Amino acid sequence: MIAKIICFALHGLDGVPVEVETDVSKGIPCYEMVGLPDTAVKESKERVRTAIKNGGMLFPVQKITINFAPADIKKEGAAFDLAIAVSLLKASEQLVGADVKDIVFLGELALNGDLRPVNGLLPILISAKGQGYTKFIVPAENAKEARFMGGAEIYPARSLAEVVRHLMGIEAIEPLQTAEFAVTRGQRQSSSDLKFVKGQPVARRALEIAVSGGHNLLMVGPPGTGKTLLARCIPTVMPDLTFEEALEITKIHSVAGTLGEEGIITERPFRTPHHTATTVSMCGGGNRVVHPGEISLAHGGVLFLDELPEYKRSTLEALRQPLEDGKITVSRAGGTFTYPSSFMLCASMNPCPCGNYGSANLTCTCTPSEIRRYRKKVSGPLLDRIDLQVEVDNITYDELTSSATEEGSAAVKERVDRARAVQRERFAGQSIVVNSEMGEREMNAYCALSAEGDNILRGAFEKMHLSARARSRIIKVARTIADLDGSQYILPKHVFEAVSYRIYDKMS
Repeated sequence: MIAKIICFALHGLDGVPVEVETDVSKGIPCYEMVGLPDTAVKESKERVRTAIKNGGMLFPVQKITINFAPADIKKEGAAFDLAIAVSLLKASEQLVGADVKDIVFLGELALNGDLRPVNGLLPILISAKGQGYTKFIVPAENAKEARFMGGAEIYPARSLAEVVRHLMGIEAIEPLQTAEFAVTRGQRQSSSDLKFVKGQPVARRALEIAVSGGHNLLMVGPPGTGKTLLARCIPTVMPDLTFEEALEITKIHSVAGTLGEEGIITERPFRTPHHTATTVSMCGGGNRVVHPGEISLAHGGVLFLDELPEYKRSTLEALRQPLEDGKITVSRAGGTFTYPSSFMLCASMNPCPCGNYGSANLTCTCTPSEIRRYRKKVSGPLLDRIDLQVEVDNITYDELTSSATEEGSAAVKERVDRARAVQRERFAGQSIVVNSEMGEREMNAYCALSAEGDNILRGAFEKMHLSARARSRIIKVARTIADLDGSQYILPKHVFEAVSYRIYDKMS
């Protein structure tokens, strides 16, 4: 008898339907798998055999052939275990009368028949639902992730025996109730807040502008001035995640296996890879399975690179294309995959090897050649893509111990939300969300400069030897500053302030 069961394979962030065809017939007992299964899938033979026996069912001692269709797509991972087991039981006539049509089975089997969770469940569910599948049996440990999938019947099972009883109508599994994202999001609280940052008015202002328009930010200053503390406050002033954004981010983290207890990402990601991170770990890849890298895990949030010059040059240069396109295509032996990577880059660095160059109260001990060599570790093209570059200097003891209350993240977030609302209205019906994503067409439509503002930009362009890209980014920052001011037009003061945030261009 031939049985056909539906499962799904993961290809990047997309689910691909796989039909598990099992034939159990008379002949010399054997157990063959065809259809490009990888090692993990082939090893499911023994997992499935033992799970069926320990679950109180009979494993057929006959000629068994299992085909994974379509045969030209490589099948990877252990998520096929449950589908294989059900197809074997169906083909050996142990599930007579059980309706398995149009049900998607996902899960890894333990030797005792228990179901173990799988990575990438949410992207599979979303893809499967988009292709017309609405019934799923998944591991119970994936329930927190699956409960946010509306419009589908999802049955969380703890074991193969439980699945069999459900299919035979002996003991039904209760379907998951759809969870409310707004309730889950409201339960999270951050330990970082701008009210704990003393002083640094310029850096705080630059941070607010950067978040409001989705711009990249570089903070340059001596050690211990609060650069890292400021960076960790960025997610607290970013707009709340919408459910659609949360699903997209969760898909990436589900594939990477980095989901938290909630089963869905409720806060914007804040990724801070160590400076020894390799290019592959930053961009994504792997020997067998192509996993998303740090820049994709930061999608929708912040990628913070502390001590920027300490990263490998090749790793930093790999950021240039994702910063422009908002996505990255990774080609490896396992295939070619495109992952979203629209993130806000925040970086920090010292002004020189000793860290004290330009400080108001500390003495630099570096030679000019050492300073030049240190700064050349970060290429000009990468710095050109960082919209705001600000200096962060040491603060005095009195400022540090002052009882004055600093403005908190909540107040800043209100202004950011207002500026983002202006941008949403401006770009309604377009693929653009924030000012930093504007192209030349949008800039011509929304970023007209007055004669005085154009003269200010012309003088900066000639004196600071700016590139065409730097000019465009200054205009976009000026547009964001105008949005924060509630101004329909970009005024000269907005252009002047935007130019002031290009400290590296001034030094060249």
